[in-house]
Amino acid sequence: MTERFLVETVVPGVDWAVPVIRHCVGRTLTAAGHRNVKNAELVVSELVSNSVLHTRSARCGGLVTVEVAAISDTLVRIEVTDEGEQTSPCPRESGDEDCHGRGLWLVEQVSARWGTQPQPLGWNTVWAEVFTTDDAPDRPPHGLDCLTAG
Repeated sequence: MTERFLVETVVPGVDWAVPVIRHCVGRTLTAAGHRNVKNAELVVSELVSNSVLHTRSARCGGLVTVEVAAISDTLVRIEVTDEGEQTSPCPRESGDEDCHGRGLWLVEQVSARWGTQPQPLGWNTVWAEVFTTDDAPDRPPHGLDCLTAG
């Protein structure tokens, strides 16, 4: 199967966009025949949350773009493009009492692989490939699942 585009949505870089995008992606994947969309919903929520919390997309008039494509009947690619920041996204360890800081760690745990891609004008895309089946294969060995292009 060749990659099949499913949806592109552009939202303002505000916190209420997170549940809207989560719902949109979940409904789109379900309508396209994907059975287990919970991990995809989690991934898109975490990536959009990071965009509205940590990038220039959170400024007045800032935007976040989400694209979803089916790579196969059981694997989807989610891309979240924001207006960028000075640093590259990377997972970090958080303490047990921390309220924030687990987003990319969660993305890393539930994705087959993920990575970042710089865009023109300093914008940035973070993408993840997520299985949408209950019997997903194991993830690649640690260290092979995050790819950064530059």
